[in-house]
Amino acid sequence: MTMLFISDLHLEESRPDITEAFLDFLTNKAMGVERLYILGDFFEAWIGDDERTPLQEKVASALKEVNESGTAIFLMHGNRDFLIGEDFCNRAGATLLDDPTVVDLYGTPTLLMHGDSLCTADVEYQKFRANMRNPQWQQMILQRPLADRQQMARQLREISMAKNQGKEETIMDVTPEEVVKEMEAHGVQRLIHGHTHRPAEHQLEANGQPAKRIVLGDWDKNVWWLEVGPGEEPVLDKYPI
Repeated sequence: MTMLFISDLHLEESRPDITEAFLDFLTNKAMGVERLYILGDFFEAWIGDDERTPLQEKVASALKEVNESGTAIFLMHGNRDFLIGEDFCNRAGATLLDDPTVVDLYGTPTLLMHGDSLCTADVEYQKFRANMRNPQWQQMILQRPLADRQQMARQLREISMAKNQGKEETIMDVTPEEVVKEMEAHGVQRLIHGHTHRPAEHQLEANGQPAKRIVLGDWDKNVWWLEVGPGEEPVLDKYPI
């Protein structure tokens, strides 16, 4: 059996190449594996399960087919799609995961995160994140008309792009001390996350022992995934979109 991990696909109508790459990945890689984990920013934007665009419906249907092949699918919120709810997950045959979550990967406790909460040097973003993840704020937003939410999503995206252009790269990467803090708080020696678009494996020390942080890649130019099998070390791999 095998477990697969992906993140940061940023699916949207303007990038049909990424959507097709994802559908091919499901058919060729994810059918019948033990688990598929999607660790956030699956969609470029999500304003509520009631939107139901053709893209969203196509993706939900494809995931459901994978789930029916025997693959358990787990979905974690990212900073782009934190309003994905149970209705979409039911249609897709997926289970929502808390961020962070510890899972057992063939005997190795592993911490899963989207990764944005690790970027503590970006104080402005962390304040924004706290507001966006507030359940009362989310409920208030979801009660607004669909057209209002669509306009809000466009505005937030424009603001985010403008602000990120002026930030130093180090600010938008994880804070090493926060990584160790989270791993030690959860008592693990392995962390898997996305968000930063910097795919790599990092050796570090946590809990007084060697530890590893694995960063998933974003699906802009390449399909990135992490594959884990019984008794094997995780393998980070890619192929061109």
